Amino acid sequence: MLPFSAVRRYPSATLLAAQLVAVLAYPFLSGSTAGRAVIGVLQILVLFSAVRAVRMSPAETGVAVALGLPAMVMALWESVDLSSDWVVLVSAALHVPFYGFVSYAMVRYLFEDDDVSRDELFATGAAFTVVAWGFAYLYAAVQVLWPGSFGHHQPWFDLLFLSFTTLTSTGLADFAPVLAHARSAVMLEQVAGVFYLALVVTRLVGIASSRRR
Repeated sequence: MLPFSAVRRYPSATLLAAQLVAVLAYPFLSGSTAGRAVIGVLQILVLFSAVRAVRMSPAETGVAVALGLPAMVMALWESVDLSSDWVVLVSAALHVPFYGFVSYAMVRYLFEDDDVSRDELFATGAAFTVVAWGFAYLYAAVQVLWPGSFGHHQPWFDLLFLSFTTLTSTGLADFAPVLAHARSAVMLEQVAGVFYLALVVTRLVGIASSRRR
């Protein structure tokens, strides 16, 4: 386990590692209520640590807390009751803006100065995974509002897999959006993936050029 000083020094690396560990652990823990609850709560707690690390203003921190605390409650509730559509919808309505807000904060953190620290390099990957989780929650909501959006009802982890394959443009998912609303959501993520890659590349190339000058 990383020493606490290293966690404080590289919060984005911690967030990226936590996101990837959650992806690897989910198949082992998703079969139990306690396992799903642990993953959901740890995700939110790690995101809170990232929010603190990217130096938000007091007002922005208040917004993050106002979105994050209810999202944590719904993550626990959702782990207990996976079959209630309204629970999935409320959870998505809280998680999507929270993940979006954290993504915005991390991208702003990347563009904050004219130097790239080691933690900012990890932040490029961490922000990418945060966007993928946010769109997975959006897909879960779309699936409830328009049944059959992805063919058969897809479990949460399969929606996360679709989100990652869409954001990375690999297209490896073995199912696809069927209804128009689902396709609109997928197209939004495709645009976000391309736009994010363009932002990061532009940022790194710009810094490299300024250093040469």
